[in-house]
Amino acid sequence: MVNNIAIEKAKTSKIKDVDFDNLSFGSVYTDHMLVCDYKNGEWSAPKIVPYQPITLDPSAKIFHYGQSIFEGMKAYKDEDEKVWLFRPLENFKRLNKSAKRLAIPELPEAHFMEGLMALVHLESDWIPKNPGSSLYIRPFVFASGKGFHASPAGEYKFIIACAPSGAYFSGKVKVLIEQTYSRAANGGVGYAKAGGNYAGQFYPTQLAAEKGYQQVIWTDDNTHEFIEEAGAMNVFVRINDTLLTAPTNDRILDGITRKSILDIAKDEGIKTEVRKVSVHELVEAAKNGSLKEMFGAGTAAVVSPISAFGYEGVDYDLPELADSYASRLKKRITDIQYNRAEDKFGWRHEVI
Repeated sequence: MVNNIAIEKAKTSKIKDVDFDNLSFGSVYTDHMLVCDYKNGEWSAPKIVPYQPITLDPSAKIFHYGQSIFEGMKAYKDEDEKVWLFRPLENFKRLNKSAKRLAIPELPEAHFMEGLMALVHLESDWIPKNPGSSLYIRPFVFASGKGFHASPAGEYKFIIACAPSGAYFSGKVKVLIEQTYSRAANGGVGYAKAGGNYAGQFYPTQLAAEKGYQQVIWTDDNTHEFIEEAGAMNVFVRINDTLLTAPTNDRILDGITRKSILDIAKDEGIKTEVRKVSVHELVEAAKNGSLKEMFGAGTAAVVSPISAFGYEGVDYDLPELADSYASRLKKRITDIQYNRAEDKFGWRHEVI
């Protein structure tokens, strides 16, 4: 029992079979997972059990009505073997914000935080020590209750699973500004981390890939005049020396990395503006040379630089910068995450 969390340990560990020098992202899983069930109107006490398959009835409502939400987090190990999380309470708050929007019962903070801490503590040997590596953590909740009736389920399952992952680096990406499909709509669930949001992105992204692009830049659902997100990440644009990003709304995820970048940029003396950025403004800035950078921001890659964007059959290349905002901001965040630098914001959370 750790932090009041019951633990059933795996009989044998898989860790000896893992090549920690060649980890792909999110494809190898640790020995244990946290499980917690919602039944009869309340969440049961969470427990840690061996990582294992889940058995569900074919009528489980997750399959039919898509009540599913998740978070993405990481645990880091510093040079002294101490383990750290990055702004975990923000993930908890956002998970419950998503839950409320999808009519899923909200989780008690203690269930999330104590369960998370106990699981990461137990699996600390799984945290890679190679540069840029980390333990990816996936909390998720889905409807496990049965029934074909189109209504919220009566039962839910909360799970946290972990995957040791290498550095998430795919190089600079070429993106296509989307003019037909929308990621989300006003009054919808775009601000929630709902599984269906991501499922809906796959097809337009496949179409973009067929044209030679790695991701799409989503635009507003009404006019397609304003840029909103980059693939599954928030998007930043640097025009001259000003860093711009769209304001959050019903359609845009309130990214934790996004918020962190804005705070660090201000601390670095970088001028920031949170406002609508039109496709026309972006194209004109690319033409006149004032567009210096574009990058995506999210948990997995932290910062993903964009090398070029396509719009109406024309590709616009971005310049190569020796001292980019993207590299500066990524270094500031990762230095905090890995306990290599002062954390003046109070974001780092030690796992004991």
